[in-house]
Amino acid sequence: MPQRPTALNLLRTVACLLTCLPLVSFASSADEARITEDVLVTASQVEEDGLRLPLSWAGVDDTALRTVAAVHINEIMQQVPGAWISRGNGQESLISLRSPVLTGPGSCGAFFTAADGISLRAPGFCNVNQLFDANYEQAGSIETIKGPATALYGSNAMHGVINVLSAAPAASLDHTLAVEAGPFDYYRAKYRYSNTRGRHGVSINLNGVTNGGYQDDSGYDQQKATLRHDYAGERWTLRTVFDAANLNQETAGFIQGFEAYKDSALKDSNPNPEAYRDAWSWRLYTQATLALNENTELVITPYLRDNDMEFLQHFLPWQPVEENAHTSLGTRVALHTRANALTWVSGVEAEYTDGSLLETQAEPFSPNQPAGIHYDYQVDATVAAAFLQVRTQWDSPWELSGGARLESTRYDYNNRSADGPACGPQASNCRFFRPADRDDDFTNWSLNGGVAYSLGAEQVVYLRLASGFRAPQTTELYRLQAGQATADLDSEEIANVELGLRGNWQKASYVLSIYYMEKDNVIFQDADRQNVSGAKTEHLGSEFSLDYALADNWTLGLDANVARHTYASNTNLLGSGGNIKGNDIDTSPRVFGSARLNWDFSALAGRQSSAQLEWVYLDEYYLEPDNEHQYDGHSLLNLRISSALTPRWSSALRITNLLDTDYAERADFGFGNYRYFVGQPLGVYVEVGYRLGDG
Repeated sequence: MPQRPTALNLLRTVACLLTCLPLVSFASSADEARITEDVLVTASQVEEDGLRLPLSWAGVDDTALRTVAAVHINEIMQQVPGAWISRGNGQESLISLRSPVLTGPGSCGAFFTAADGISLRAPGFCNVNQLFDANYEQAGSIETIKGPATALYGSNAMHGVINVLSAAPAASLDHTLAVEAGPFDYYRAKYRYSNTRGRHGVSINLNGVTNGGYQDDSGYDQQKATLRHDYAGERWTLRTVFDAANLNQETAGFIQGFEAYKDSALKDSNPNPEAYRDAWSWRLYTQATLALNENTELVITPYLRDNDMEFLQHFLPWQPVEENAHTSLGTRVALHTRANALTWVSGVEAEYTDGSLLETQAEPFSPNQPAGIHYDYQVDATVAAAFLQVRTQWDSPWELSGGARLESTRYDYNNRSADGPACGPQASNCRFFRPADRDDDFTNWSLNGGVAYSLGAEQVVYLRLASGFRAPQTTELYRLQAGQATADLDSEEIANVELGLRGNWQKASYVLSIYYMEKDNVIFQDADRQNVSGAKTEHLGSEFSLDYALADNWTLGLDANVARHTYASNTNLLGSGGNIKGNDIDTSPRVFGSARLNWDFSALAGRQSSAQLEWVYLDEYYLEPDNEHQYDGHSLLNLRISSALTPRWSSALRITNLLDTDYAERADFGFGNYRYFVGQPLGVYVEVGYRLGDG
């Protein structure tokens, strides 16, 4: 395993790279440095003015994506106020978006994660780690809607939408290759070809990475590809995208013991050297747009999706293996219309998914956790929806927006193992129970409405009301425990009210929002390990984003979140020993955010050059519902330097965890122990790029 760099060697490396390997440029003006651009795609699936829209959203553009050059998606999502992607080991993650970090088999259903507006996994078949399927490393941008989304999104868009947008073909030839090296045998290569000729544009983005891992017997290999073709005809425009990802990971499990992440003898150990995760996914879609007349466009988007995953559940003492897979066929048909002072989009969606799950255990653990098949089932799932989203465009300071969606979900479940418990007659309390074949149906409405008022040319205040929902996930319905024969679950529902202020003023761009949300029918596992509905939670918070031009070559960026997420009912929650109403939901820091100081020193270096110093802050948080154990939080510093060497050569230096702080990426308390995914120590990454051709 590579040795950690000493301070002297690090200083020598920095000095050499500052003088010899200048890299990627930063924005040097307030307009270029803004995180929130005025153009938004995610809300309606077409470009629209985002400044006046009564909706809380944030965007990370391609400049920020290139600058951060994220090894894990949590590094770039630090720039989205209200979002925290909690990193597990390797490429694993858990999402927090106006919410706690939600865990459990169906918790990922609270978030709609997408590539070009198409869900990374089918509704009902989410996985908490599903963001690693998106090619965020080479995306055109990442857009996030916070809180219940517009009517174009249905089940899962409760706490928000994370939409990774593919890079559009360049107007002229953009042909580049970059290689990168980092600590602990980390190597990455990225290739891009992008060009437009006549009516046809092509964008090809490929990347591959191998990582030896900081902890013993860990690391991963991952490959991603995004292929895009655009065609602009007289009346038809077509966009076709194929997106694929493959991950082979040797997973390091939790290290245990109070503040074990500070113990030099423990923090690079791996209690679960046998753990692994293999995942493969691809998506293919074509978006066909027909101009019916100058005010109306018909957009038809058929798509295919395929996901396969196998992993060892190392977080359970008996260590079963789960294999899940699903294949989907779907389409969205939408009519975009402009008439007088109104624009609206109306349409329908339909999707069919064939999904399966197999859980097996190789060795016996106890009579209640036996070897063999725990679960083996297949589900046919259909989702159908109709939606309408309307927006005014009056010649006045006022603007209104609103929409409605009706969605129906049906599961046809087929148990492929014996009905009932998976244990023999000697079991006293069998952990695993397989329900008999059944059908389940869920029908839900979501509504949203907002009003915006322009205080000036670039100052907007808005008020928004919205609701969202998610149907139960298939694992919540059919992977039951402790003798539960049937899970009688309702769809979760959320109601949101928020007040926002957005604008540009002199050298500053800013966004401020204050929100309150109530969530009902929350699905949870009770003290008897039964999957039930009926819990309530409350979410009150504020988010702030600021970009400010300090001088011609200095800019400041700030993204902050202050919130409290609490249990609003005295839920008989698994792992809780008392009355938890009013307690903080576990893994919900009240304050977190980041700040960035950017310096464009092109004039000093004689070539396009820039630097960024980033501060990342995470407040303390509780680790379980009773609020008796906590993690104290952390602060990290990251440094990024970039410059052009020649018209074709470029280089970049990134130093993560600059002060070599001991910290935990994720803290937990389970099975009577503190548990941590340990944060990596100081790391130095060097990238060299070459432009193969110019337009």
